[in-house]
Amino acid sequence: MTHYICSVCKGTNPIQATRWKCECGGLLNLVKSKANSQNKWTSHPSIWRYASSVDAGEDLRAWPSVTLGEGQTPLLVLDEAEPNTFVKVEFMMPTLSFKDRGAAVVVTLAKQLGVKKMIADSSGNAGTAFAAYSARAGIECDVYVSTETSPKKLAQIKAHGAKVKAIKGTREDVAEAAQLAVEEEQVFYASHVYNPYFYEGTKTYAFEIFEQLKKAPDTVMVPVGNGTLVLGVYYGFKELLEAKKIDRMPKIVAIQAEKCAPLAKAFENQEMTAMPVMNEGTLAEGIAIAAPARSKQILEAIRKSEGKIITVGEEEIIEARKILASKGFYVEITSAINYAGYLEYSKSKDEVIIIPLCGAGIKSN
Repeated sequence: MTHYICSVCKGTNPIQATRWKCECGGLLNLVKSKANSQNKWTSHPSIWRYASSVDAGEDLRAWPSVTLGEGQTPLLVLDEAEPNTFVKVEFMMPTLSFKDRGAAVVVTLAKQLGVKKMIADSSGNAGTAFAAYSARAGIECDVYVSTETSPKKLAQIKAHGAKVKAIKGTREDVAEAAQLAVEEEQVFYASHVYNPYFYEGTKTYAFEIFEQLKKAPDTVMVPVGNGTLVLGVYYGFKELLEAKKIDRMPKIVAIQAEKCAPLAKAFENQEMTAMPVMNEGTLAEGIAIAAPARSKQILEAIRKSEGKIITVGEEEIIEARKILASKGFYVEITSAINYAGYLEYSKSKDEVIIIPLCGAGIKSN
């Protein structure tokens, strides 16, 4: 049976509804119970096609009553003039963002554990995803958000019947309030940062790219705040490499906003973990994370892939959004930072690059 292992004390922890961190306070990762298999993928048109490659995925039998058909998003050439640059249209998800990949797996786990109520905290998209999937699963859900969160995302959360708990302060203040409520109420913490099952969902992004390209790309551009997609990309391609399905690890090029870039600063200074910074206020609200809890894992993943971190200014983000829209892709502001980073990136001839379009334009103003 799969267990959690603490990233600090290395102690093992059972998978329980109220367990979201180690008793020592450390972050939890999954201990693999068996080798994952890429040879048992099914024909199901969702991320659950890859259940055999998700840790304990074949044991998460509640997924048919939770899935909303997430995954299998299109991979398209961005522009005829650049035939080796592809966009993966993640906003064609049930709640219009890539966060559905992780939320579907975490909520399936919660249902299997018999959870009646969950608490999530989010800058917006993870909250909308957990609200939708908890509604589908028949689980009560409170979503903690900032008072500055996009009204359109708040409307989406409320539409699914989740209770919005608006907190004045930083993204870290929001998380702290949610964690306090989790401890007081002793309920399931549906965290896209702390629950390692979330990354079991986001790694399916890598599996889909591999199947769509029939090979590994050279480079994957990824926005980074809390690192949910960076870690998913890394774990997914790492498993494909170990299974000898691909012959190289794609380079992970992560993108942060200049006004909130703790990981970029740590990467540049060759530090193992990122020190908290002041969020100066960026339009890219979805990655405005001043103190990423899994910074050590994120930085390690980028370095092991021989990647880098690019920072982008506010005007570049706005301009990138306009250019994408002129090509037919209307994305939310945070998602535009991916293309802004691509425009700053010095690509080589014939380099195959993937850019995620993480969230739909109607999610932000």
